[in-house]
Amino acid sequence: MVERKGKEDRKPEESRRGFLNKLWAALGLVVLAELVWLVVSFLRPRKPGSKQDGYGTVILAGSTEGFARNTVTAFPRGQFYLACLEDGGFLAISRKCTHLGCTVPWVEEDKRFACPCHGSTFDITGSVVQAPAPRALDLFPVTIENNVVRVNTGKRIKRSGFQASQVAYAKG
Repeated sequence: MVERKGKEDRKPEESRRGFLNKLWAALGLVVLAELVWLVVSFLRPRKPGSKQDGYGTVILAGSTEGFARNTVTAFPRGQFYLACLEDGGFLAISRKCTHLGCTVPWVEEDKRFACPCHGSTFDITGSVVQAPAPRALDLFPVTIENNVVRVNTGKRIKRSGFQASQVAYAKG
């Protein structure tokens, strides 16, 4: 004879199902909370004083003797290039194209910055050689004390073109 289970015997199975339903609901709430946190973090503007990876601080670039003339050295931490010009002067040039903000690499063979997004090119001083960029690459202030080059990445200088007064020289 086969015995049929009554409602009392099924109660543990229903409580197991209820537990799993509550567990899925709790996990769903956790995922929803994380999603809300990500969206809020993405939409909230950065604090003006926040410094990320050295950007927005004064960066010690090195000794003036360490840079050959007519060369460009990349500083990814500060998001700039340090150009040592033919006459020994220094310019700290932003890596962002003034057209749409793409990162502009230095092409050593051509001695130019070439934007991969829309084809703008810039000379070693950051001046526009070929459009569509509307103006020269931005600069950061350079100071040279005791033959040590420092770049202030917290102060971006927007400019229309190159001027000799923008170049920093070692004294002496």
